[in-house]
Amino acid sequence: MSTKWPAAELDYAIYLAKKNIRKQGELTEHEKEDYCQLHKRINHAWDFVVMQAREQLRAAKQRRKGDRIVTECQEQAYWLVNRPPPGALRMIDQGPERRNCQSTRVQLEKNSDYYKREICYCRAAMGRTRIKSSVCLEGYIKFNEQYVPHDPIMSGCLPSNPWITDDTMYWAMNAPTVAVPTKLRVERWSFGFSELISDPLGRVQLLEFLKKEFSAENLSFWEACEELRYGEQGRISEIVESIYQQFLAPGATRWVNIDSKTMERTLEGIKTPHRYVMDDAQMHIYMLMKKDSYPRFLKSDLYKNLLAEALIPPESKKRIFPFMRKQRHSSPSPAVLPQPGEPEARPEGKSQAAPAAAGEPPPEDDN
Repeated sequence: MSTKWPAAELDYAIYLAKKNIRKQGELTEHEKEDYCQLHKRINHAWDFVVMQAREQLRAAKQRRKGDRIVTECQEQAYWLVNRPPPGALRMIDQGPERRNCQSTRVQLEKNSDYYKREICYCRAAMGRTRIKSSVCLEGYIKFNEQYVPHDPIMSGCLPSNPWITDDTMYWAMNAPTVAVPTKLRVERWSFGFSELISDPLGRVQLLEFLKKEFSAENLSFWEACEELRYGEQGRISEIVESIYQQFLAPGATRWVNIDSKTMERTLEGIKTPHRYVMDDAQMHIYMLMKKDSYPRFLKSDLYKNLLAEALIPPESKKRIFPFMRKQRHSSPSPAVLPQPGEPEARPEGKSQAAPAAAGEPPPEDDN
């Protein structure tokens, strides 16, 4: 039934008749009105409606209780969407493409304020930035070509795939903190600042670079804001106070450079601390590192040395699924070794008769 759009009146009549029979007339007011109108409108096929309702009820009794409850809930939800109560919005008629449909909109008084809002909406719609589909597709192709070598499913992974082999070296080489990172990992830091700052090892290397430029407090402030956002609920006030005293207070030991408007909003939000009180300041520092520190990091000797000394793991072929290994040939176990004085076991298909003595004719064939 859920695949039929729009819903047919005959199906709705069967649903109401079935509900009327099952609940013995306990229909809502609008359902009673719809029931009477459908009875008049399709009176010629009402016998078929009642017959179908009784047949569906009989078939429902043969189902399991769980399946029957699920089916009834799905049917009820379907008709709530297609035949909503009076005054309720029709969900299937809402959406941007039907915004100007007068039959589905709430009738508003068309005064000067109404037309001002319409004009503002149309101007905003005309001013939206749009892009050609060809340019968009080129961007998708470029993105995919850039990330294909870094996708273990599309390009494989070295030294071997740990999900289908017994070698876990791939996970060890790409651990959050390692002595020597892989070349693919270091190359990925150049794709964007988000790739660098989302990698724990990348943040460590960026912190070393910022220390040389005497701006390591920017990254420390960003990490403290991340701890505030994802930390424990009971420590929010404590973390906010620590961030303020360490990075924002006048004369702070690790003061960060934030513009006056952002500082005013942040100080106002600190009065009622919550998880997202530092979002504006954190975004300001993030964009400062992205536009200023990140390009210099990619051009620095630190990054170039990391890229030159990065590890390129050699390919190692491991047996897939250890339990599928071939059995090695080995000597027979003592249980099957022939005992002294007993004849040796012969392979199947060979004759078990003793060899004929020299000079004796071979035994005659019965056939």
